[in-house]
Amino acid sequence: MLYYLAAQALGIQASQIRELHIRRKSLDARKKPDLRYTYTVDVALHKSEKQVLRQCRNNKVSLASDIWYRPPKPASLPDSRPVVVGFGPAGMFAALVLAMSGLRPIVLERGQDAETRHRAVAQFWQTGVLDPECNVQFGEGGAGTFSDGKLNTGTRNERQGWVLRQLVRFGADESILWDAKPHVGTDVLLTVVQALRSRVIALGGEVRFGAKLTGLETDAGRLKAAVFEQNGVPNRLPCERLILAPGHSARDTFRMLDELGLAMEPKPFSMGVRIEHLQAAVNRAQYGEQTDPVPAADYKLNVHLPDGSSAYTFCMCPGGYVVGAASERGRVVTNGMSNFAREGENANAALLVTLEPKDFPDSSTLGGMYWQQAIEEAAFQAGGGNYRAPAQRVGDFLSHRPTLEWGNVQPTYRPGVTPCELHAVLPERLTGVLEQAIPALGKLLRGYDDPDAVMTAPETRSSSPVRILRSEEKESSSLRGLYPCGEGAGYAGGILSAAVDGILCAEAVIASFSQPDRTGRTQP
Repeated sequence: MLYYLAAQALGIQASQIRELHIRRKSLDARKKPDLRYTYTVDVALHKSEKQVLRQCRNNKVSLASDIWYRPPKPASLPDSRPVVVGFGPAGMFAALVLAMSGLRPIVLERGQDAETRHRAVAQFWQTGVLDPECNVQFGEGGAGTFSDGKLNTGTRNERQGWVLRQLVRFGADESILWDAKPHVGTDVLLTVVQALRSRVIALGGEVRFGAKLTGLETDAGRLKAAVFEQNGVPNRLPCERLILAPGHSARDTFRMLDELGLAMEPKPFSMGVRIEHLQAAVNRAQYGEQTDPVPAADYKLNVHLPDGSSAYTFCMCPGGYVVGAASERGRVVTNGMSNFAREGENANAALLVTLEPKDFPDSSTLGGMYWQQAIEEAAFQAGGGNYRAPAQRVGDFLSHRPTLEWGNVQPTYRPGVTPCELHAVLPERLTGVLEQAIPALGKLLRGYDDPDAVMTAPETRSSSPVRILRSEEKESSSLRGLYPCGEGAGYAGGILSAAVDGILCAEAVIASFSQPDRTGRTQP
């Protein structure tokens, strides 16, 4: 059928098409229940393509153009090996590009490998026994490994296509190359990250698990060594170039950098709750009544309120689950995840309130982080311990009454929930906005304000609350040789953008090996 439709658009016979490849596929539900798929395709012809284009009168047809990215090579291979701290999306792709360039990076990851990490996380969800060094936030693949694995981003960069192709090479489904809303799925990501690590090692790189950065040695404003603990044993690793990709939850790292006097600043971020609806209800709202099989519907909503505040949904997980994402003892954190098939009964998403540094109770550089911690501690107490999370029906939340029983939406959060009144857990800066936002969002998506929808708190780790300042060359503005990178450093917001930032930082390191430093000396 696609060959026929493409030929019709070109004004030729289908037999004249030599090859056809899908470039993009999206589902158009604007005229529900009449759903239609929209395709953008690349075709190669048996005859002159320029001639067909001259004769074609279809303004939706043009010559295809591809921008191919290729990792750069250093002018020469230095004796010193670059270090990458953190093996989430930013650190993984930084390490991959460095390894492909022949620079044999050394990766320090505080958590464990994907298989060990998967067992630790499963135990936490089942029993409430938390490993502070190996959890949903820390370990091979970073926080994004336990998510829906969404790969959409609001920015455009030629490196994005290369990232997607590498993910397919390492085991992701080929559909991420053309799906308008690509996702990998938690179950698949666990395999992908291990294959990527194997490639880094095969190219001469090294990945050390259980290796937590604890300090940096400097001399005259230049990095000299990384200090770390590996499985509790102190270590020192001389290095002149270090890509720091710690993730948004490495709070001890933020404190260490602040004590060193590294240039940092508080940044805007968001907090709120996870909200769950029946996936079937979301499907009806988005598609209308359907008899044919349809993919699990998603949504992306935002609202600006009369008082100037705003709220939005983030990291929506169709057919997914709400899960415990704590990384510190005595603090509850929620997140959402989906498997590739998105087969769960519920849909969930973060419902977040936009916060500015002026909103933080503490005006210091780490004020946003301290606020996160205070909310997470309050949630731990309200949940009754053992990392159970406080939760409430939307109808009860809007009526300011405690939830006593669940309706047609059953909470999926693991290790478990405790029904409560969220106004007694979250600050008014959040609950006041959420009270206004939920009815307003119900006007944008039918059923969003369903009284039986479940809110589970808190969602505090949407992004980093600090930014580590860096130059246009991606180098720290206060420490030569340090390259702050990715979401934790304040320069990305998701798997794909973090991976691209990791590549950009790797390119900066590669370029630094053949460029003069600020003193005019050429670096080795």
